[in-house]
Amino acid sequence: MENNSNHLNQANMPMQNNIADDEIDLRELFTAIWQGKWMIIAITTLFAVASVFYAINQPNIYKSEALLAPAEQDKAGGLGVLSGQFGGLASLAGVNLGSGGGIDKTQMALEVLKSRKFTSEFIKKHNILPDLMAAKSWNQETNAIIYNPEVYSKVENKWVREVKPSLNPEPSMQEAYNKFKDIVSTSVDKEIGMVTISVEHVSPFVAQQWVNWLVADLNQVMKARDVKEANNSTDFLTKQIKQTKIADIRAVLYKLVEEQTKTIMFANVRDEYVFKTIDPAIVPEQKFKPKRALICIFGVLAGGMLSVLLVLVRYYIKKG
Repeated sequence: MENNSNHLNQANMPMQNNIADDEIDLRELFTAIWQGKWMIIAITTLFAVASVFYAINQPNIYKSEALLAPAEQDKAGGLGVLSGQFGGLASLAGVNLGSGGGIDKTQMALEVLKSRKFTSEFIKKHNILPDLMAAKSWNQETNAIIYNPEVYSKVENKWVREVKPSLNPEPSMQEAYNKFKDIVSTSVDKEIGMVTISVEHVSPFVAQQWVNWLVADLNQVMKARDVKEANNSTDFLTKQIKQTKIADIRAVLYKLVEEQTKTIMFANVRDEYVFKTIDPAIVPEQKFKPKRALICIFGVLAGGMLSVLLVLVRYYIKKG
């Protein structure tokens, strides 16, 4: 019986020693932190002041967005009937009969929106390069954009930024595209198909205006693409009608021409060609970012963790 007790005591000794070591290490850890408390306070305070200064100097960013619905496309009628029987002939003519296997026009429009070509043409058309690349803040009283004087001179209408030899003072379209894609975003609700286009800018009025311009220009670009394709198809079909003498084929070709004429007419009478505006963009009254309180909180936490880490490293280096 006594031997069993000795064995149990010996088995418990390592566990007790480990607990004692943990207590000693924990006590030593708190001792090290207490000894370096002034360093922790100083570094945390420095980070807190820096985060507050950074948060205050960040301009307000406003976000305006529009809710859009994909416009219904007319897929009924002659094209639906002809697609199964004469799809090969129509494809040869470059005509899309809406058989269901094509690219979703809504998705294509969103990809066009993200393209470099559309972005470049949009920036040039509306002359928004200074507002995109040099806007620093917004004066609420005068509703005027304040430009960064180190980048752009509003008085002289001149780019004055200092750049590397490979770049020019006036930003290139590649630079503008990279900036533009950061402030323009799109999202699609997969369940109901609704599309949201949003723009972030220091001026809420500019953000709203750009959203409206984007929707209008996107509809116009997609309309022009379809009209051009329909005109080209019509020209091809007209030539084929002149070349063939077979009555059945001529009847099919005439039907295809008729459908392309409907496409052109449909496009010309409809401004909201791809997207219908459900909820138009408005001038936001509340800023979207920055979240200054969160910036300050993260700054204090980062300073506190870094200072504790430095104190512990310093303590164990001296101890070693």
